[in-house]
Amino acid sequence: MSESNTGSPGNWVDPDDAPEWTEEMFAEAEVRLGDEVVRPGKWRPVGRPPSGDVPKRQVTLRLDPEVIEKFREGGPGWQGRMNEALRKAAGL
Repeated sequence: MSESNTGSPGNWVDPDDAPEWTEEMFAEAEVRLGDEVVRPGKWRPVGRPPSGDVPKRQVTLRLDPEVIEKFREGGPGWQGRMNEALRKAAGL
């Protein structure tokens, strides 16, 4: 009779094999008490930092595919160019 595959991955790493933390790692780590940050860490938080005084807000917007493609033709930064065009159209 053949053995059944348990589905466990072959590249599993035992957490006990993790490297020991150094004093430097502890010194740079973020310290929290519940949800409150007591001491921010040296590492940069994940995600894009807000630009400007008022951070932009994410919205869902339905646009014609031709409009999106026209802005994407310009390469990277197409969303910023679209934002600028909307600001101009709104008189801002």
